Amino acid sequence: MKKYHFVFDNLKKNIIIKRILSKKYKNYPPHLSNVIIVLGGDGFMLQNLKKYQKYNKPFYGLNRGTYGFLMNKYKNLDVHNLINRAKPTLISPLQMRALTKTGKICKVIAINEVSLLRQTRQTSLLQIEYGKKILIKKLFCDGVLVSTPAGSTAYNLSAGGPILSLNSKKIAVTPISPFRPRRWKGKVLHESTLIKIKNLNIDKRSVSAVADNVEIRNIKKVSIKINRKIKFKLLYDKNISLNKKISFEKRMKQ
Repeated sequence: MKKYHFVFDNLKKNIIIKRILSKKYKNYPPHLSNVIIVLGGDGFMLQNLKKYQKYNKPFYGLNRGTYGFLMNKYKNLDVHNLINRAKPTLISPLQMRALTKTGKICKVIAINEVSLLRQTRQTSLLQIEYGKKILIKKLFCDGVLVSTPAGSTAYNLSAGGPILSLNSKKIAVTPISPFRPRRWKGKVLHESTLIKIKNLNIDKRSVSAVADNVEIRNIKKVSIKINRKIKFKLLYDKNISLNKKISFEKRMKQ
């Protein structure tokens, strides 16, 4: 018998659903559950994927937010039926290692993207390396982001980056409002690539790094790479898998 751990975002429209599900199903502790069921939006799902990562459980999301790209469409409350029919998708996050101006080292994972953003009115001045090569020596911009395939239809797409297929084994490096050189559109790299981004003017052009919803300020440099040792298992309804959602966004972009 399936054992579920339910997580509800603090939304008014979740109050009634929480009462119904609490009467119908026992809410097991996460470590004793078979599936973690998340009711909320994409941001809430990202928070809980990281929060419950240590339990190595599959996640099933029911969209109670706005768009809900990582979620399943909210249909009914027959949870057993939904879970039994769902198909798994495995995704691995980016691992970011950041060094701040004060010498502090921070390690954070990002399921969608890592963004480096200017902190002040001054544009950022960044240097980007991949492997042992320099991708761009000097980039004046509002920022730059590194995106996974799962996150390529989010901030990356809005910044003009490419949509990546879930099985492409690629990551996208996309500039945000590039000023010099204006025509640099970014680059798609293999997922095994180690990307290093350095702030070339720490004192005058402060930069923050944001891994999904975690911000680290006053960045000196960061290194970013896909961490294949971590695998999140997301469950999707057969007719609206994550692959199909990405394919739909590709068609809409064309």
